Amino acid sequence: MTNAKTDADLTHDPEPVEPHTEVLPVNEDELEALRAERDDMRDRFMRALADAENARKRADRDRREAEQYGSTRLARDLLPVHDNLTRALSVATDQTRKDAAALIEGVELTLRELTQVLARHGVTTVSPAIGDAFDPQMHQAMFEAPLPGTKAGDVIQVMAEGFMLHDRLLRPAQVGVSSNTQK
Repeated sequence: MTNAKTDADLTHDPEPVEPHTEVLPVNEDELEALRAERDDMRDRFMRALADAENARKRADRDRREAEQYGSTRLARDLLPVHDNLTRALSVATDQTRKDAAALIEGVELTLRELTQVLARHGVTTVSPAIGDAFDPQMHQAMFEAPLPGTKAGDVIQVMAEGFMLHDRLLRPAQVGVSSNTQK
C-alpha cells in the first residue's frame, strides 16, 4: 500500500460544511452591561491618554523652565560681587585713580567681564534713573524723604541696581523715594 495520493483523490472536493445557523437568544441585560463596560473602558482610555499628554506637556514646560531659570541661585549669589565691585569703583577718587590706575583698571575689567557673563546667561540690570516713577514691581523703597522740586513717588536716589533673569525679577533695584505731598 502506498501513501501517495492519486489525481482522483486531489480533485475530489470535500463535502461542503454548512455554517452554524443556530441563533442564540440575546439577553438585553447582558448586552447593556457590555455596552456600559465598553463605554467605561473608552472613558478610562481617553482619560489616561489625556493624562499622558498633560504629563508630557508639564515635563516639557519644566524642562524649559529648568534651562531658563536653573541658574537663579548662582546668579543671586553673584549679585553681591557685582555690587561690591561697583561700590569700589564709585568711591575711588581722582587721586586714587591716578595713584592706583592699574588696580582701578583691573576692577573695571573684572566688573565688565562679570556683567558680560551674567548677560550671556540672561541676567540684565534694572537701572532706574533719578526722577523716574517708583515701580513697586521693579523697585524696593529703602526710605522716603521729602525733596524740594520732586513729586511723591519719584526716585530720588539709587542705592543698588536691580536684576532680571530673562523675564523674572532676581532682585529689585533699591531706591529712595520722594514723599513730597505737593505737586
